[in-house]
Amino acid sequence: MFTPKPIDHDAIPQALAKAERYRLLNDPSATESICQDIVEVDPNNQTALVMLLLARTDQFGSTLATGVGRAQELLGRISSPYQRAYYAGVIAERHAKAILQSNAMGAGPIVYTHLRDAMDHYEDAETLSEPGNNEAILRWNTCVRILARDPLLVPPSEERDPPVLGE
Repeated sequence: MFTPKPIDHDAIPQALAKAERYRLLNDPSATESICQDIVEVDPNNQTALVMLLLARTDQFGSTLATGVGRAQELLGRISSPYQRAYYAGVIAERHAKAILQSNAMGAGPIVYTHLRDAMDHYEDAETLSEPGNNEAILRWNTCVRILARDPLLVPPSEERDPPVLGE
């Protein structure tokens, strides 16, 4: 079996730039691999941990069953309370979107629950944010608009049957 080779500590800035480039190229598995190399030599590198978390959420469409837990396990390693709350919201929001995009029958209440969870995390992050930092508000608003667009996204107690064609 092969084992990954460690990178030089001095190469971390260049590796971070490469990871960001792969993320922008929509290659989250390459981003994840590079970030894993970085945290192997610098376990508390906050930039790499956040990018690793985001790379894992970028893969929710194909790794939903295991991906959410793999992303959540990184939250405890993020030192900023604001970032922990914000990225917990990102995980919940992206989880909801992945379920929504799967077009699973009856998923509306599940998606609703995850979006509301995301909104709660964003509200927590908002209280912890620096003045002028509105990124949690922007994400909260996105969740509101997703909920407003789809009448099937309702709380579990209000689940509705999908409309029958011809009615």
